[in-house]
Amino acid sequence: MTDHQLADRGTSDVTEPVGPFEPPYYSVVFTARRAEEDHGYAETSQRMDELVETLPGFLGADSAGTPGGLAITVAYFRDLDAIKAWRDDPEHRVARKRGREEWFERYVVHVGKVERSYGGQRGAGVADGGE
Repeated sequence: MTDHQLADRGTSDVTEPVGPFEPPYYSVVFTARRAEEDHGYAETSQRMDELVETLPGFLGADSAGTPGGLAITVAYFRDLDAIKAWRDDPEHRVARKRGREEWFERYVVHVGKVERSYGGQRGAGVADGGE
C-alpha cells in the first residue's frame, strides 16, 4: 500500500515489508507532515509510484501513514546513480516542487547505505544475519 492509498483510507496502516535485498544498496527515507488540503496529491503520488517502478535500480518501497498526516516512505535503490536518476526525473522534480509549496507542512529526507539486510516470517524463522 502506497502513501496515497494510506491517505485515501484515512487510517493508520503499514505496507507489507519489501526485501530484504542483497547489500549493499541504498535507502531514501522520506518523512513528512501532510497539509490538510489535497490539491491533487493522491493522483500525483500514484503517478510517482508508477514512474519510480520503471526506474533501473529501484528495488521497492515501504510506506506508512497516520490519520494525523504523518507520512513515511522508505525507498530502496541499488546504487547512488539510481537515486540521482530519480531525483533528476522531470516529473519527479515537478512533484517535489508542488510538495514543498502545497502538500507538506514539513519534510525530511535521509539517504543511507544499507550494509546488512535480513528478514523473516512467523513460523519460518529468521534469515541469516538476524539476531
